[in-house]
Amino acid sequence: MKEACGVFGVFAPGRGVAQLTFDGLYALQHRGQESAGMAVSDGEAITVVKDMGLVTTVFDERTIACLPGHIAIGHTRYSTTGSSEWRNAQPVYRSVGRVGFALGHNGNLTNTPALAELHGMLPGVVATDSDLVAELLALAHPAASADASPLDIPDPADRDGGPLGGGLLELALRQVLPLVQGAFSFVVLDGHHLMGIRDPNGFRPLCLGRLGPTDAPEGWVLASESPALDVIGASFVRELEPGELMVIDEKGPRSEQIFPAERLETHLCIFEFVYFARPDSRLYGREIHGARRRMGELLAEQRPVEADMVMGVPDSGVPAAEGYARASGIPYGQGLVKNRYIGRTFITPDQGARTALIRRKLNPLRDNIAGKRLVVVDDSIVRGTTTRALVEMLRDAGASEVHMRVSSPPFQWPCFYGIDTPTREELLAARMSREEIEEYLGTDSLEYLTLEHLVEAIDAPGAGFCNACLTGDYPAPVPVSFRQAAPA
Repeated sequence: MKEACGVFGVFAPGRGVAQLTFDGLYALQHRGQESAGMAVSDGEAITVVKDMGLVTTVFDERTIACLPGHIAIGHTRYSTTGSSEWRNAQPVYRSVGRVGFALGHNGNLTNTPALAELHGMLPGVVATDSDLVAELLALAHPAASADASPLDIPDPADRDGGPLGGGLLELALRQVLPLVQGAFSFVVLDGHHLMGIRDPNGFRPLCLGRLGPTDAPEGWVLASESPALDVIGASFVRELEPGELMVIDEKGPRSEQIFPAERLETHLCIFEFVYFARPDSRLYGREIHGARRRMGELLAEQRPVEADMVMGVPDSGVPAAEGYARASGIPYGQGLVKNRYIGRTFITPDQGARTALIRRKLNPLRDNIAGKRLVVVDDSIVRGTTTRALVEMLRDAGASEVHMRVSSPPFQWPCFYGIDTPTREELLAARMSREEIEEYLGTDSLEYLTLEHLVEAIDAPGAGFCNACLTGDYPAPVPVSFRQAAPA
């Protein structure tokens, strides 16, 4: 699976917001490695720098020094809608008046073609759903009306327009956002405001942080995950609520719900807990590492087995493996060494190349493995090609038995809310029975964590989750073509 994107925003007069944004994006690098970018406003102009590659490839000290301002947003991207190329890197910028605005998006809209057609946009005019939202905001912006000069900066009174004092951009957001469907956490800036918005289902995370002491804040921060706050010395304040629009300026943050009550229903992606979020992130008030360790404990209770060693598949399978070992009493050990300079295996489409890349990425510790009965814990199985190659590698290293344990339920349905997953025909659990999967992988046994145990491990009573990739129950509209093709 390709992860969701990462977004970051900061309002901090007198601080080096470009450096803060660089550090925040670096902490969110795991959420997107195709491109990186930031937009910085000094109140007179917005400067956007973006390119393909990692945060440290796109930005250096010289680049950051050339980005003065007091407001900034940043973005790390994996492509879901739109191909992986420079023109689709974010933030997206639109000129409206002399300053304009910039936008960063984590998620995926499900009605992009319908919205484009509704507004008379020919195919190819907008390349991504994020590009579409920016275009709609530019059209809805009061400064873009026929009787407004495109070079006029709104009067100070207009800058404070909108119920939250977010100016003309806030008014455009209130007009456009109710039209979109699917998943989005946006960070947006203009010349005077930083804004954050979550979709009414809360599919993608977004949190608020504070720079400086409580009684005298020096600035405010928005981020996909809480470690991006930690790295710049900001204090976690809270997660934004589904459907919440937050406006931040020199007066501080103000917010309100902008969607009707019937659209508000919390469905945070459950795979944030399983795989996507960093283990030191906090969601629903829970640290991710503890939830993942508990997943392993429940796996041990659910399907015990006699073995000599429990090992995790680096890196996301390790906490669950620790939990499995703790609950089962089987010693925990390392069986694989990860080469941290190798890219992700899922971006290689050819099976032979993918298998070779796995062997370059992971190498077995033969003395730890030889002759042992292994419990191998991983976070998920998608196509199964990586897992199959992994099992073969462990067998070649001398493992006498390989018992696969997966800290999530079978992945059977594609995601339309910001995770770039294969088609249903490519998903192993959608086309094979448990016994067939076990035979295909070459394991002595296989067990997936049940959905009930997964929710129990997260331990957030009353919290809502999106588990559509596990159940096929999509809480927000998905493309009609998929609904027609989907098995009952």
